Formats: sequence, structure tokens, C-alpha cells
Amino acid sequence: MGCTSSKDAKERAPAGKKTEQVKTAPPKAPAPEPAKDAKTPEKKPDAPPAAPPAAPAATEEKVESKEKAGEEPAAEQPAGALAAPEDEQPKISGRPDARQKLSLLLEMARLRGDVTDPCIRAFMENFDKLVAGETGKISEADITPATGLPLLSDLPDDSTVSPQIYGKTVVVKLNGGLGTGMGLSKAKSLLEVKQGQKFLDLIVKQVEQMKNTQSKNLSFILMNSFSTERDTKEFLENCGVDVGSWEDVNLVQNKVPKIMQDTFEPARHSNPELNWCPPGHGDIFAALHGTQKLEQLVNKGKEIMFISNSDNLGATMDPKILKWFEDSDYDFLMEVCERTEADKKGGHLAQKGDSLVLREAAQCADEDADDFQDVQKHKYFNTNNLWIRLTALLRKTTENKGKLTLPMIVNQKTVDPTDKNSDKVFQLETAMGAAIEIFGSKSAAIVVGRDRFAPVKTCNDLLAVRSDAFVVTDTHSITLAPERNGVPPTVSLGDQYKMVPALEELTSGYDAVPSLVGCDKLTVTGAAPLKFSAGTVFKETVAIDTGDNSGEPKTLPAGEYTGDVSDKLE
Repeated sequence: MGCTSSKDAKERAPAGKKTEQVKTAPPKAPAPEPAKDAKTPEKKPDAPPAAPPAAPAATEEKVESKEKAGEEPAAEQPAGALAAPEDEQPKISGRPDARQKLSLLLEMARLRGDVTDPCIRAFMENFDKLVAGETGKISEADITPATGLPLLSDLPDDSTVSPQIYGKTVVVKLNGGLGTGMGLSKAKSLLEVKQGQKFLDLIVKQVEQMKNTQSKNLSFILMNSFSTERDTKEFLENCGVDVGSWEDVNLVQNKVPKIMQDTFEPARHSNPELNWCPPGHGDIFAALHGTQKLEQLVNKGKEIMFISNSDNLGATMDPKILKWFEDSDYDFLMEVCERTEADKKGGHLAQKGDSLVLREAAQCADEDADDFQDVQKHKYFNTNNLWIRLTALLRKTTENKGKLTLPMIVNQKTVDPTDKNSDKVFQLETAMGAAIEIFGSKSAAIVVGRDRFAPVKTCNDLLAVRSDAFVVTDTHSITLAPERNGVPPTVSLGDQYKMVPALEELTSGYDAVPSLVGCDKLTVTGAAPLKFSAGTVFKETVAIDTGDNSGEPKTLPAGEYTGDVSDKLE
């Protein structure tokens, strides 16, 4: 298919055992009804359902991870739908009617090939936790800051990574996002990000270069979602570089039902596609095992998997990390960065007992918020760049019925993301970084520079990356310009520029993207539309207030600016 596209380490990060999860007592639920035959229409109860339990802490955006302790027993199934052995069935199952409907819906999806058995097991276990009111809070009193982590900068400069190691390695890019929060309707990786090139253009050029210079046996996988698979396939069929057959490259993420917040039953929107959602990137483990791709990779002699987000073009396969990990005793390695004030609301790495854990905002109690946001205390965050030994992963998933038991993430949404008045739903997800606990003493973290973390999550990020504050390297990655000294500019454009079309009005496409290489902070406020002019240079701290929307759009003439330049608008 074509497309354009250590053991020597002095310090090892502690990592380890599963964390304990706080449970809230569930409210009284209706008495369980006898299991109905899968083919028999269900009779609705005469009485209305009991009020649902208090919802677990939720987030409007997808959080990166949630921690939990121990594994739950395999979920109970109704007759005819993946019934588990009696000794694995939970003794009590709340919401039996809703649970049966979800199980049957997932069984039909499995028969269509839309979902694998391991994903169904993981989802139903998390549904039981949702009904039971589990929250997964991690108390500040139960953790300590992560310390003593090895630094990438301290690893030896070893350019002698053998082609055999590359040939045993699999590069995986998470490619399931649509970028709807930025006004996109196709795969986010098809967004033009730098000098007319899309994310996927740069990614496949990276793979092509490694295949040509290191090993033609290097493997490449894109984990697509049901929303991005078609667009991605079309792109790869119409570019110009061979990265492998579609069957080898494509891994499709499972999909799971959205859950009504008031009844816990499957969502029922008139557009059937809106009733389903991806189960988070933690699904990669169930998808790899359930499709047998994981076993196939191991049988082909593949040993190491490097996973990263498709919108993080700083996440290339660093030979120093590859060599160090290959020589080490670890089975799981997470790249982390030092937190800044701009990162304080995001999750952080911590230590609980002998293990490393991730704590996200939704897992933090209100009384611990100050500690959570203390970037001097909790210094590191997960970049979502992960290195995993495949034989160890296959062993773990095989032992756990094809999946890893990851902490549940509960997102509160509306069934139609574009209609805030549509039915309120829960979306249950997991995050792959949370697996750092599962590998116990065989997991570690390594501190890397910001050059390995250049994600594009918002239009603020996109403007910064499109500017001269970031550059494209000869390895087709995007990294901060040397003049930035590892610190990106802070960009805040206001709500009217949250969507890509509005951003491109501001910058006339690419023609008027301002110079930000010398800018520390750019803030745009006001309701009136704004246009930058070609040749605009921002230095140090710049503020622009366009005022109210009573007049014509404002234009900032070409020139070099610093400070408050609102009076320069025309």
C-alpha cells in the first residue's frame, strides 16, 4: 500500500502493584429479576426504575487514566449472551434489565464483527462498577510524589542500534480521533498541521525512512476507530509510499454502547451511529488480543511495541530509548515530562506503595486539589508514549481473558455531541497508560524533554505548531525550535477560535500565521472578528482585545509587536 507520506541504567523507576479503589455505597436498587431468554421480548416493569446512584466524578474531556485495585470477577451474562462460568458470576448485579439489554446489544455487535469478546468482558465489568457507584478516587494521603526517575538525557549516546532490533519492533499510532472539538469531521490525523503536510503525511514518512535506513522488517500499525477507518484507508491508497498492506497496518478499535444516565440502558438516538462510542485507547490491548494480531506479531518474532498518539509528532522511535529498553529487564516503559503551570490541571504520575500510578483530575477529591495542581510536588505527567514487551503483554492478556483490567473512566456527555439538549449519557472508557500498574516491578518511567511531546489538542496548539516556534526535522518529526529552549509559547485565542475554520479565517489559511518563535505568551480577547496580516511578528508577551462585535472585523497590520497592541487594530 502506498502513502505520502538498560540494564546499564543507574536508576530504575519503582512501579508496580494495583491500587485500591474507593467505593461508594450504592443506593437501593430494584430486586433482580430472573434471567430472560435472549430471544424473548422483555416486559417492562410496572414500577419506574429506582433513582440512579450518584454519578462518579466526570470530565467533559477524555482523561488520560484512572486507577483501580484488584480485578473484578467476570461479568454476569443473560442466557444466550456470552454467559460466564458460575464460579465467575457476581453474586449481585444491579440494574438487571439494563444489563441484559446491554449484553444482548453487544452480542449482536460481536456477531457483526464490531466488537471482540475481551472488549465485551471489559465493558460489562465497568458497567457493574458504574452501577455500584465506584469512583476510583485516589487520596493525596495514599500517594507520594514520583522521584528518582531516570532521564533520557543521561542515557549514553549509542548509535549502534542493530537493524535486528528495529526488525523486531512494531510502531503503533493511535488514530481513532475525529477532532470534533476542533470542528473536524474526518480523522484528525488528516488535518494539515505544518507546511501543507498532514499528520499522516509526516507519520508515514517517518516509517518509510526507518524502513529504508534501519530495517525493512519494521512493522507499522494504525489503531483506527469505526469513525476514522474509511478516511485513513482512502488516504493510504492514494499517497505514494509503501508502509505495508492494509490488513497488516489496520487495527480497528472496538466500539461500545453509550449508557443513558437516568436508566442505565443503551442509548436510543434516531441516528444509530450516535448510540456507540470508542472505549478509549486502553482498548488497544483487548483489540490486539481479540483480533489475534498480538499473537500473530509474537509468532513473527516481534518483541517490542512503541505506541504514541498520531497528533504527537514529537513521538518518534528514539534509538536511545529503544536500545535502553531492549537491554533492560522492564516489560513496560512510560515516557513522562516535567509539569509546568500550563499542565497543572492535567494528570500526574505518583507513587503508591511500591508502584507507580497515574492520577487524573477526575480521580482527585476536592480537598486534594491544591496538592494535585502543585507542579513542584507532583512533577511529572504521562506523554502517552509507551514501550511494551510483546511477549509479556500476550502473557498478561491471556491470563486475563484477552484484556487488561484497567481503571474505569466515566465521561458525562450528550448522546448527540452537537446537541446539548439531547439525552444525557455515560461513556465508559479506559486509558492505556494506566497499565503501568499492571506490570508491577517490571514497569518504569523515564523523563524526556518537551521535544518528544508536541500534541495538537486545540486550535491554540495548532497555531503554535504552524508557527515558526516549531520546526520539522530531517526525521519528519515536529519539535520546538532551538531558540525556544524547550518551552513552547502559551497561546490563548478565546472561544471564538476553538474551531479550525475560525482559526483559518484569523490567519488567512497559512498565509498570515504569525511568528511566535520569540513570543512567550499570546492572548486574544474580545467578540469582534480579527485578522492577522502576513509578516506579523510577536515578541515576549502580547495581548489583543478586539472589543465588542458592533463593528467590522478588525485587522492587525504587518509589523513586530510586544505588549498590549489593541490600539494598533484597524
